[in-house]
Amino acid sequence: MLSQKTKSAFSKIVGSERFHDDLATLSSHSYDSYSTGGRADAVVFPKSTVEISKLLEIANQEAVPVTTRGAGTNLSGGSVPINGGLVLCLTQMNRILKIAPKDRYAVAQPGVVNEELQIALGKNGFFFPPDPSSYTVSTIGGNIAENAGGPRCLKYGVTSDYVLGLEAVLASGKIVRLGSANVKDVTGYRPAGIFCGSEGTLGIITEATLKIIPIPKAKRTAMLVYQNLNDTAQTVADIIGEGILPAAMELMDNGIINLIEDYMNIGLPRTAEGVLLIDLDGMPEMVQKEMELVERIGWQNKAIQISLAKNSQECDELWKGRRAVYGLLNKVSPTVLVEDATVPVSKVPDMIRGCRKIAEEFRLKISIVGHAGDGNLHPSINTDARDKEKMQRVDLAVRKIFSLALDLGGCLSGEHGIGLGKKAFLPMALGDDTIDFLKMLKRSVDPLNILNPGKFV
Repeated sequence: MLSQKTKSAFSKIVGSERFHDDLATLSSHSYDSYSTGGRADAVVFPKSTVEISKLLEIANQEAVPVTTRGAGTNLSGGSVPINGGLVLCLTQMNRILKIAPKDRYAVAQPGVVNEELQIALGKNGFFFPPDPSSYTVSTIGGNIAENAGGPRCLKYGVTSDYVLGLEAVLASGKIVRLGSANVKDVTGYRPAGIFCGSEGTLGIITEATLKIIPIPKAKRTAMLVYQNLNDTAQTVADIIGEGILPAAMELMDNGIINLIEDYMNIGLPRTAEGVLLIDLDGMPEMVQKEMELVERIGWQNKAIQISLAKNSQECDELWKGRRAVYGLLNKVSPTVLVEDATVPVSKVPDMIRGCRKIAEEFRLKISIVGHAGDGNLHPSINTDARDKEKMQRVDLAVRKIFSLALDLGGCLSGEHGIGLGKKAFLPMALGDDTIDFLKMLKRSVDPLNILNPGKFV
């Protein structure tokens, strides 16, 4: 519990209108899309780096736990204040500070919503490639803290590939500037990269300098439907083997296909084992030739249906079902766990079949959607958190899913992070010396462990 003296000190920094310790605000800022554990003692909405510096200076002196939060769309429990303390909500630091098309970078505060940045960049003919499914609400600070990906990361990479520099506040309250607006900058270490995926454990991101790229001249979309998962996976391998690198290549299994048909009735064959959604972009002539080759590869690999979008409206129609998946999953049961693991592309069918066996073993409903081109799959479990016996089966199934991914040469997470959800599984993936190294980095910048304590480090 925070003392009244400490609360007063925090309130004085941000003003009473941006300091809250009422039950409603504390409750609404003590959970994310994964977990509801813990409750903050106070929530503040800073508007400047200086305010955050002063808040952390006091927090460090008083050993107050500090959890940074944006939109709260985390899928791993990363923004849950399980040790109480102070929640720093950065949604009011939401200004785009600069867009420099000629130099191909933009500067944004952490509370800028990904979609709002995309709209602003689009007016200048540019875009920011990372596009997590939550891009309409998730913030740039959260995207960096979780090293978010999304469908486009197959071709364009994840958030860390677009962070040129950062301004951040350390646990002590010191303000550091890391990197620069230059694409080529090897002035010593590149610590800005360490903050990507750090989940708020190393410092508070207050400003980001981001690489941006021109919007492609053309874009085409195809939907390929298969009766066999091996044929689906072979199509992925053949497309990439031909030197084609799609902007996105998404896979949906039979469970997801039927879920979409149950609620949207868009005409997908319910007996199909796999659907691929493929986006190609680039120069018009090249996109046209590549799409013809994709279509040919699809038929060669026994696709039973191929739909090609002729314009942006038809493209949106093909993507409608995929974009609606997580909302539809929430209609099926009171609780949905959207897990996240990555395997080599060639092992995608093995991972899907393995998840089906796990679902049968533990009597659970597990559906899979994912980024087929990079092997990042999202086994989604429909359950009920109020049913303790069922949740015990869910816990065992989740452990087995991650064990399977690791056995296939994969990893624990491709984009959702570790947070609370995968903390217990970290020793399965990393050796003791590696974990000790992560802890050493943490101690070097946060010796009192006030920043997002209780998480993966």
